[in-house]
Parts: sequence; C-alpha cells; structure tokens
Amino acid sequence: MQDSIRVSRRSLVTGLGLGAALAATPAWARGHNMKRHSDTPIRLGFDEVRGTEINLAVGAGERRVQGRRGHGVAVNGTVPGPLIRLREGQSVQLNVTNHLEEDTSIHWHGLLVPFQYDGVPGVSFPGIKPNETFRYEFPIRQSGTYWYHSHSGMQEQSGHYGPLIIDPAGPEPIAYDRDYILLLSEFTPLHPHFIMSRLRTGEGYFSRQLSSWTDGYPMTGAERRMWAQMRMMATDIADVSAPTYTYLANGRGPKEGLEYLFRTGERIRLRIINGSAMTFFNIRIPGLPMTVIAADGQNVHPVEVDELQIATAETYDVLIEPGRAAAYTIVCESMDRSGMALAMLASQPGARADVPALRDPPLLTMADMGMNHDDAGHGSHQGGGAHSMKGMSMRDTALLPPDVKIGPGLDMVSMAPVDKTGDPGLGLRDVPHRVLTYRMLRALEPNRDNREPSRLLELHLTGNMERYMWSFDGKMYHAVDDAPIRFAWNERVRVKLVNNTMMAHPIHLHGMFFEVVNGQPPAQQPRKNVLVVQPGASATFDLTANEPGDWSFHCHLLYHMHAGMMQVVTVAGPGEK
Repeated sequence: MQDSIRVSRRSLVTGLGLGAALAATPAWARGHNMKRHSDTPIRLGFDEVRGTEINLAVGAGERRVQGRRGHGVAVNGTVPGPLIRLREGQSVQLNVTNHLEEDTSIHWHGLLVPFQYDGVPGVSFPGIKPNETFRYEFPIRQSGTYWYHSHSGMQEQSGHYGPLIIDPAGPEPIAYDRDYILLLSEFTPLHPHFIMSRLRTGEGYFSRQLSSWTDGYPMTGAERRMWAQMRMMATDIADVSAPTYTYLANGRGPKEGLEYLFRTGERIRLRIINGSAMTFFNIRIPGLPMTVIAADGQNVHPVEVDELQIATAETYDVLIEPGRAAAYTIVCESMDRSGMALAMLASQPGARADVPALRDPPLLTMADMGMNHDDAGHGSHQGGGAHSMKGMSMRDTALLPPDVKIGPGLDMVSMAPVDKTGDPGLGLRDVPHRVLTYRMLRALEPNRDNREPSRLLELHLTGNMERYMWSFDGKMYHAVDDAPIRFAWNERVRVKLVNNTMMAHPIHLHGMFFEVVNGQPPAQQPRKNVLVVQPGASATFDLTANEPGDWSFHCHLLYHMHAGMMQVVTVAGPGEK
C-alpha cells in the first residue's frame, strides 16, 4: 500500500491519466446548456447521494439569489452541490466529470485519503481537464461532518462546494431526533477573478465601513491620529463583505425562507459548515443555547454556549432543544456585521420569529496588532505605538527569525504575540453571554499519540495589505518547485503559528488532523484541521506526521491563499528520509 502512495509529486502533476467523460452524467450536464455563459439557472439547495460509486458532474450556469444574478459553478446542477452521505468503514469511488471550459478539481476537506486523491492541482494531481473524468477512490476511515470544494480557479466562490457527512460504524455517542445541515456561504454577481484584481489594486475596494473624522465609531482623537499615522484603519475587518456579498444558508439568501421543522422537546443535531470564501460568521439562536458536540468532524465533550464564531472552512456540530415558541431565528452574522445569513427553526411551515438587527461593527485594537495583551488573552482597548512596516526600524525586524524574508511582501510585525486560544473572536469579546473559545474544547475520545514533540517549528503569517500580498515567513507560494515543509515519517512535531498581520487567518492542513495546544492535557487536546490564528497573536498545534505524501497547508480565506499564503507539507513514508 505504501508503495502505491509514494508516487512522486512531479509525475502526479504532469502525467496522471484521466478517463473519458461518463455517459451516465445527468442530462443538464451534457451539451452546451451548462457551459460558462449559459442562461440556465442553477437550482438552490442540494440533493443527497450515497453508495459505493457516486457520479458528480461539474458545470456552469446562472445563479439567482434575491433578484441578483451572476456566474455560477454547480455540482450535479445545484449550489451547494449534493450532500454526499457515506459510512465509516466503506470504500467509495467518486467519478467527477468536468463540463466546464476550464480545469476543475474536488478537495475532500478533512478526509483522510491517499495524497494522490486529495484534489489539489499542482500538488497532488494535475486537475481535471474539460470533458474529462477523474476517479477518486479511497476507504472511509472516519466519521463526522465535513465538506468538499474546488481547488481550481477560485470556483469555490462561484458555488463549487457541498456537504459531506460520514455516519459512524457504531452508535453515535449522543442521541438526537433530527439531523440538519446548515452550510453557510456567500453569493456575489461579480466573478472571483474580478474581485481578486480589485483587491490587488486597492485592498479596501469592497469596504463599506471606512472610518473618518466624522463617523460615529467610538474612538478618541488620539486613537484616530494613531491609526492615521500608520495608514491603517480600525475598521479593516473583512476584505469582501456586504453589499458585495449576499450571505447564504444552504444556498438561500436571508429573504428566501430556509426553515427547519421541529416538535417541542426534540433534540436537533445541527451540522454547521462554513463553506464561504472569505467570511467569519457569528452564530446564535436568541432564546436557545447550543451544545457543541463536534469540531471539524471530531467529537468533543459537550459544552453549552450561547454564541460561537465559525471561520471559513471550520465545522461545528451543535445540539439544540427548542421549547414551546412557534419559531426561533438562527442568526449567522458576518464578523464585520455588514450582513447576515438566516434560517428558521419552525414548529410548522411558515412559522417565523423576529430577526434581530445587525449589531454595531467591531473595531480593531492595539492588541490585534500584537501589543498590550492582557492576561486572559483578550484584546485591550488602550495603548499606543505602531508596528507598521511603513515606519519599522531594524530593531523591529530583529523580532523576526532569520528565515522570515524581509521585503515588499511584509509590512507588519507583531511586537508581542501571545497565545489567544481563549479569544472568542473579534466582536464577541465583550458580549454578556457565553461564547465558545478553543480553550473550552476537549477531545471526547483520547488522542492516540501523546508523545512529547521532538521539535518546534515556528511559522510566521505575513502580508502586505496595501499590495494584497499574503505569505508564510514573508515568502509567497508560487509553484510546485517551492521548497516544502518536510516531516519525517511518524515524527511528532509542535507547530507554532505567529500572526504578524492584523487579520485573523483560518489555517488548514490537508490530509491530517492535529491537536490544538489549548491548555488541556495532551490526551484531551481537541483534534482539528483548521486553526484560527487571531490578529497579532499566536496559536500552536501538535502533529503526528503519519500520512505520507504532499499536502497543502494554507490560509482558507480564498483570496489570501491565491495571493500567496500557501505552502506544501511533505511527509516521508516509512523507511524514507
């Protein structure tokens, strides 16, 4: 088995054979009707597919959301794509046929697969050419809530994503009466390549929350002068947000009536998937607590909260028990509070609860720039001094390790980065109710490998926001020939991520789970595959490198990844060096 896995990266990305298009593809996917410029509308919502052989067809069409229209990429004719439902212990063959006029791919986010089936063009395979089919084939070695999406041409922004649920081979650790999926994303009539071009020429192009001397933001004159001197803004929370985006729940806009039926006293499992390109969501259900039971598909000890922040690409499973109200509103507010996705828990079709107004936008602080942290790991609203590269001295650059490249791709240095796994996220630090943090998560099943890590690898998240350049250690990802991060077979490594930017980054490692170092005993550190590193802060995980191959390691904010914040991790096979 290991011999078959250890195919060279270069041979995979240049010569892996692809089959002809399947004859059994859906009718909508054949012919010209779903090519790039088609007027055929894509259906909202998703169907379900399951079994040992599954056919998926990727095509283009027109998306229509709340009266807005734009280019879309669909899987089997819908956005999101179909729910793929599998069972732990089975094997599956997924035949993906490309009906686009450009290459495509599917990455199985969070799944443990042989690396040649991970679905990242240029790293693990060459991609899927137009009118060709690629066969993914692998055993299912886990259970939980996951998702899939394209790793080609920023198609994820256009609708190329869908949910993936794996039922456990045995009983679930917690019983429930209903099982629902809430897949969050965005719609925009703009093509993702247009968005990327505008971000590169002016990173504030899509911002509608700019600060000025006459705005109503609660900042003193001294604070405004400080931000002005740094040529930065305390309102720089999201690169793209509403009204450019309409926020979606299962492909539907907030006015399009997504509802989940319930009976009083039932226990509902809500599987929350953030399939967005760029958006952190703050999720709450006024009048109902949520009990978190899984993170990134991995079971955790139940923890009851009133709100949680979910980053791009994360998943959380929560239990909710509706009371006697006719309806409850599931509020999914964008982190910058420019808009929201909505769904209703309804006791009968059409039942509705009040929708709360958007809360005031949050502001960045000096703590979000790596300065003046308090002991709890939360931000302080006071303090001064800047670490912008625009006025940075040689003394400041001495804070960086020697392997960080100083140059035009780096314009900020975090002076005093601290671990902020106890931070609930921007905008949720001062709310009066219970909010989830990473420190509250404990693995339900003990971790198998609790060895002390043999070495520490420190990586810096770097960027130049004005030039829209993002990177690891000041070096942007350019090609397959870039030197990868290398791990020995079964090596136990501690990885520390230091965020030198003033934006939160959800960092995703393909192919493996890691354990978040969050203050829990090693056996109970929560297993995840996405880790949010807060602005000006650090976060650490332990990793057992036991999945041989080449794996992508990147920020899951789509335009950050495509602007350079990506690297390749290479894990040697048994007996290799």
